[in-house]
Amino acid sequence: MIGFAIVAATAFSYAVAWIIGIPLLVPVLNTIASFPFMVQALRSGRLRLAVARMLVWALALGVCATLLSYWQPWRTETLFLRGAPYRAEMFAWVMSGRGAESDPARFLPLHLRDAVMFVALALASGGVLAMMMGAALMNYMGHYVGALAAASARPALTMILGWHPWAVVRIVSFVTLGVVLAAPLWSRILGFRFDWRAARPLMGYAAAGLLVDVVMKWLLAPAWQKLLLRVAGW
Repeated sequence: MIGFAIVAATAFSYAVAWIIGIPLLVPVLNTIASFPFMVQALRSGRLRLAVARMLVWALALGVCATLLSYWQPWRTETLFLRGAPYRAEMFAWVMSGRGAESDPARFLPLHLRDAVMFVALALASGGVLAMMMGAALMNYMGHYVGALAAASARPALTMILGWHPWAVVRIVSFVTLGVVLAAPLWSRILGFRFDWRAARPLMGYAAAGLLVDVVMKWLLAPAWQKLLLRVAGW
């Protein structure tokens, strides 16, 4: 029931954002839709439940952003922050195989920057700003996937393959980090006990996931680009 509520609230946040049409408000609305569900689970001492709920939220973000971008890519191009430049960058990579996605010297600094920024925002804001950052990332990634599917000969398959497996691993890792690092601040504000011992395994999984993300991207990106190009029929 809670999972359905998270999905429904997330979908509603996109409907409101679509009507308002202000790009900066999209990740804010996305975060408002899910944040209370995370805090409620943390307050009850159920850290893993909080992570599970935010993974449902991330899935809802990805599905909504992808489908909206498949339906009207010209609209999400401007509605989603960084939608246009990211889509252009990734389309160029799919067509040519050249770009940061296949170049560790270029993507490693970007991954490190994003991870450091995300961790700092999660600690400083109880996860609020980190969730907004995560929503913005999910939206422009979803825009790329949806727009790619709209231009593809096999849209359904492209929507699945466009979410690169290493990106999925990164998303799960970021969600886990964001929830765990949000808990200390909220434990002080709301007066509940936060057990770091229970959090350590989750932090370890998240850190390992970020390493797996890099290795998978390094090894699989060139072959994945060729697969996407073939599936798209370009």
